[in-house]
Amino acid sequence: MTPVPPGTRPVVVLVGPPGSGKSTVSRHLADLLGLAQRDTDTDVETTAGKPVADIFVDHGEPHFRELEREAVTTALATHDGVLALGGGAVLDEHTQAALAAYVAAGGAVVFLDVSLAHAAPRVGLNQSRPLLLGNPRARWAALMEARRPVYERVATLHVVTDARTPAQVAQEIRAHLAGGADAADRAAAPTPADTPAEQENA
Repeated sequence: MTPVPPGTRPVVVLVGPPGSGKSTVSRHLADLLGLAQRDTDTDVETTAGKPVADIFVDHGEPHFRELEREAVTTALATHDGVLALGGGAVLDEHTQAALAAYVAAGGAVVFLDVSLAHAAPRVGLNQSRPLLLGNPRARWAALMEARRPVYERVATLHVVTDARTPAQVAQEIRAHLAGGADAADRAAAPTPADTPAEQENA
Protein backbone atom coordinates (compact mmCIF):
# COMPACT_ATOMS: atom_id res chain seq x y z
CA MET A 1 0.00 0.00 0.00
CA THR A 2 1.61 3.24 -1.12
CA PRO A 3 0.20 6.39 0.50
CA VAL A 4 -0.42 9.57 -1.45
CA PRO A 5 2.58 11.91 -1.00
CA PRO A 6 2.07 14.75 1.50
CA GLY A 7 1.10 18.03 -0.13
CA THR A 8 -1.42 16.51 -2.51
CA ARG A 9 -4.24 14.66 -0.77
CA PRO A 10 -4.65 12.85 2.59
CA VAL A 11 -1.99 10.27 3.39
CA VAL A 12 -4.69 8.06 4.90
CA VAL A 13 -8.46 8.24 5.43
CA LEU A 14 -10.21 6.49 8.33
CA VAL A 15 -13.82 5.28 8.07
CA GLY A 16 -16.00 3.27 10.43
CA PRO A 17 -18.96 3.41 12.82
CA PRO A 18 -19.21 5.37 16.08
CA GLY A 19 -17.05 3.69 18.71
CA SER A 20 -14.54 2.27 16.24
CA GLY A 21 -11.91 4.80 17.30
CA LYS A 22 -11.67 7.07 14.26
CA SER A 23 -11.13 10.30 16.18
CA THR A 24 -8.61 9.00 18.70
CA VAL A 25 -6.78 6.70 16.28
CA SER A 26 -6.47 9.51 13.75
CA ARG A 27 -4.82 11.72 16.36
CA HIS A 28 -2.38 9.00 17.40
CA LEU A 29 -1.60 8.16 13.77
CA ALA A 30 -1.06 11.81 12.88
CA ASP A 31 1.42 12.11 15.75
CA LEU A 32 3.26 8.97 14.64
CA LEU A 33 3.51 10.23 11.06
CA GLY A 34 4.26 13.84 12.00
CA LEU A 35 1.20 15.04 10.09
CA ALA A 36 -1.88 17.15 10.73
CA GLN A 37 -5.14 15.48 11.76
CA ARG A 38 -8.57 16.46 10.47
CA ASP A 39 -12.09 15.24 11.29
CA THR A 40 -14.99 16.03 8.96
CA ASP A 41 -17.51 16.07 11.82
CA THR A 42 -15.48 18.88 13.37
CA ASP A 43 -15.39 20.67 10.01
CA VAL A 44 -19.19 20.44 9.77
CA GLU A 45 -19.61 21.79 13.29
CA THR A 46 -17.27 24.68 12.52
CA THR A 47 -19.19 25.55 9.35
CA ALA A 48 -22.59 25.32 11.04
CA GLY A 49 -21.48 26.94 14.27
CA LYS A 50 -23.19 24.25 16.33
CA PRO A 51 -22.77 20.57 17.39
CA VAL A 52 -23.81 17.77 15.04
CA ALA A 53 -26.72 16.83 17.30
CA ASP A 54 -28.09 20.39 17.11
CA ILE A 55 -27.78 20.40 13.32
CA PHE A 56 -29.98 17.30 13.19
CA VAL A 57 -32.57 18.83 15.53
CA ASP A 58 -32.62 22.30 13.99
CA HIS A 59 -32.26 21.48 10.30
CA GLY A 60 -32.71 17.72 9.83
CA GLU A 61 -30.45 14.96 8.58
CA PRO A 62 -30.57 15.94 4.87
CA HIS A 63 -29.04 19.34 5.69
CA PHE A 64 -26.37 17.70 7.82
CA ARG A 65 -25.52 15.29 4.99
CA GLU A 66 -25.15 18.20 2.57
CA LEU A 67 -22.70 19.90 4.92
CA GLU A 68 -20.92 16.59 5.44
CA ARG A 69 -20.58 15.97 1.69
CA GLU A 70 -19.04 19.40 1.22
CA ALA A 71 -16.69 18.85 4.16
CA VAL A 72 -15.51 15.49 2.82
CA THR A 73 -15.03 16.81 -0.71
CA THR A 74 -12.99 19.76 0.55
CA ALA A 75 -10.87 17.68 2.90
CA LEU A 76 -10.10 15.02 0.29
CA ALA A 77 -8.94 17.74 -2.09
CA THR A 78 -6.95 19.89 0.32
CA HIS A 79 -5.87 18.04 3.47
CA ASP A 80 -2.44 16.40 3.32
CA GLY A 81 -2.46 14.56 6.66
CA VAL A 82 -4.67 12.01 8.42
CA LEU A 83 -8.40 12.37 7.75
CA ALA A 84 -11.26 10.84 9.77
CA LEU A 85 -14.72 10.76 8.18
CA GLY A 86 -18.03 10.81 10.03
CA GLY A 87 -19.61 7.40 10.46
CA GLY A 88 -22.30 7.85 7.80
CA ALA A 89 -20.28 9.87 5.31
CA VAL A 90 -19.51 6.83 3.14
CA LEU A 91 -23.20 6.32 2.35
CA ASP A 92 -23.18 9.33 0.04
CA GLU A 93 -22.63 8.31 -3.59
CA HIS A 94 -20.55 11.40 -4.33
CA THR A 95 -18.30 10.57 -1.37
CA GLN A 96 -17.98 6.96 -2.52
CA ALA A 97 -16.88 8.17 -5.95
CA ALA A 98 -14.43 10.64 -4.42
CA LEU A 99 -12.93 7.90 -2.25
CA ALA A 100 -12.65 5.58 -5.27
CA ALA A 101 -10.75 8.29 -7.15
CA TYR A 102 -8.56 8.87 -4.11
CA VAL A 103 -7.72 5.16 -3.88
CA ALA A 104 -7.08 4.98 -7.63
CA ALA A 105 -4.51 7.75 -7.14
CA GLY A 106 -2.73 5.67 -4.52
CA GLY A 107 -4.65 6.65 -1.41
CA ALA A 108 -5.25 4.45 1.62
CA VAL A 109 -8.70 4.08 3.20
CA VAL A 110 -8.81 2.19 6.50
CA PHE A 111 -12.03 0.62 7.78
CA LEU A 112 -11.88 0.62 11.58
CA ASP A 113 -14.20 -2.24 12.54
CA VAL A 114 -15.67 -2.79 16.00
CA SER A 115 -18.28 -4.99 17.64
CA LEU A 116 -21.26 -3.61 19.51
CA ALA A 117 -19.88 -4.95 22.79
CA HIS A 118 -16.75 -2.83 22.44
CA ALA A 119 -18.39 0.18 20.78
CA ALA A 120 -20.99 0.65 23.51
CA PRO A 121 -18.69 1.66 26.39
CA ARG A 122 -16.58 3.88 24.12
CA VAL A 123 -19.43 6.07 22.91
CA GLY A 124 -21.94 5.42 25.68
CA LEU A 125 -24.62 5.02 22.98
CA ASN A 126 -26.20 8.05 24.57
CA GLN A 127 -29.05 10.31 23.53
CA SER A 128 -26.70 12.99 22.16
CA ARG A 129 -26.32 10.86 19.05
CA PRO A 130 -29.38 11.66 16.93
CA LEU A 131 -29.29 8.50 14.84
CA LEU A 132 -29.30 6.33 17.97
CA LEU A 133 -32.47 7.68 19.59
CA GLY A 134 -34.90 5.15 21.02
CA ASN A 135 -33.03 1.89 21.47
CA PRO A 136 -29.36 2.89 21.02
CA ARG A 137 -27.93 -0.62 20.87
CA ALA A 138 -30.50 -1.84 18.36
CA ARG A 139 -30.08 1.31 16.27
CA TRP A 140 -26.28 0.98 16.29
CA ALA A 141 -26.53 -2.67 15.20
CA ALA A 142 -28.97 -1.78 12.40
CA LEU A 143 -26.79 1.09 11.17
CA MET A 144 -23.71 -1.10 11.22
CA GLU A 145 -25.46 -3.87 9.29
CA ALA A 146 -26.46 -1.37 6.60
CA ARG A 147 -23.10 0.37 6.44
CA ARG A 148 -20.69 -2.57 6.72
CA PRO A 149 -20.80 -3.50 3.01
CA VAL A 150 -19.99 0.11 2.11
CA TYR A 151 -17.14 0.36 4.61
CA GLU A 152 -15.68 -2.86 3.22
CA ARG A 153 -16.08 -1.74 -0.39
CA VAL A 154 -14.38 1.64 -0.02
CA ALA A 155 -11.54 0.45 2.22
CA THR A 156 -8.09 -0.72 1.21
CA LEU A 157 -7.30 -1.96 4.75
CA HIS A 158 -9.57 -3.55 7.39
CA VAL A 159 -8.51 -3.21 11.04
CA VAL A 160 -10.51 -4.55 14.01
CA THR A 161 -10.24 -2.29 17.05
CA ASP A 162 -11.92 -4.52 19.66
CA ALA A 163 -10.02 -4.63 22.98
CA ARG A 164 -7.16 -2.59 21.54
CA THR A 165 -5.88 0.86 22.38
CA PRO A 166 -5.92 3.66 19.80
CA ALA A 167 -2.11 3.67 19.98
CA GLN A 168 -1.95 -0.02 19.02
CA VAL A 169 -4.30 0.49 16.09
CA ALA A 170 -2.33 3.51 14.92
CA GLN A 171 0.90 1.53 15.05
CA GLU A 172 -0.62 -1.22 12.90
CA ILE A 173 -1.87 1.26 10.32
CA ARG A 174 1.51 3.00 10.19
CA ALA A 175 3.21 -0.36 9.62
CA HIS A 176 0.85 -1.17 6.74
CA LEU A 177 1.39 2.26 5.21
CA ALA A 178 5.12 1.57 5.34
CA GLY A 179 4.55 -1.74 3.56
CA GLY A 180 5.71 -3.94 6.42
CA ALA A 181 3.34 -6.84 7.00
CA ASP A 182 5.58 -8.34 9.70
CA ALA A 183 5.76 -5.00 11.46
CA ALA A 184 1.99 -4.69 11.23
CA ASP A 185 1.59 -8.11 12.87
CA ARG A 186 3.87 -7.06 15.70
CA ALA A 187 2.00 -3.79 16.10
CA ALA A 188 -1.29 -5.68 16.31
CA ALA A 189 -0.05 -7.90 19.16
CA PRO A 190 -1.28 -6.75 22.61
CA THR A 191 1.15 -5.96 25.39
CA PRO A 192 0.64 -6.21 29.18
CA ALA A 193 0.63 -2.43 29.49
CA ASP A 194 -2.30 -1.97 27.14
CA THR A 195 -5.41 -0.23 28.42
CA PRO A 196 -8.93 -0.22 26.95
CA ALA A 197 -9.51 2.16 24.09
CA GLU A 198 -10.45 5.62 25.25
CA GLN A 199 -13.81 7.15 24.49
CA GLU A 200 -14.19 8.92 21.18
CA ASN A 201 -16.55 11.22 19.43
CA ALA A 202 -16.78 9.26 16.18
